[in-house]
Amino acid sequence: MKTQNRKSIFNYLSDQFIGRFTGFIIGLWACRLVSHFFTTRSIHNLWGLTAKKTVVSKQTFGNLEWIASVLIGYIVFEIVVRIVKTKVDPWVSTLRFRILRKVVERGWIKRSRTRIG
Repeated sequence: MKTQNRKSIFNYLSDQFIGRFTGFIIGLWACRLVSHFFTTRSIHNLWGLTAKKTVVSKQTFGNLEWIASVLIGYIVFEIVVRIVKTKVDPWVSTLRFRILRKVVERGWIKRSRTRIG
C-alpha cells in the first residue's frame, strides 16, 4: 500500500476545497437562475394571475432549484478541480520553491530552530 505524504494530502484537500466552494457558489447562483424563469403562486402575483413567468407549484419550484444547483454545481466542481490540477499546480510548485529558497537564504530556519530548542 502506498503511503501518503503531507504534500499530496494537502494538495488533495486544497483541490477539493476550492472545487467544492466554487461549486457551492455556482449552485447558489443556479437557484437564483431558476427563480428568474419560474415563480410560484403567491399574494404578490395574485396567485399566478398576473405572473409574467411560468407558474409552478412550490414543490416543483423547490425540486427545480435543487436539481439545478446540484447539476450545475457538480459540473463546475469537476471543471475547477481539473483546471486547478493542470494549470495552477505548476505555478504553486514554483512559488513554493521560491519562498523556500528565500527562507533558506535569509536564515529564518536557523532562527526558528534556536527559538524552539
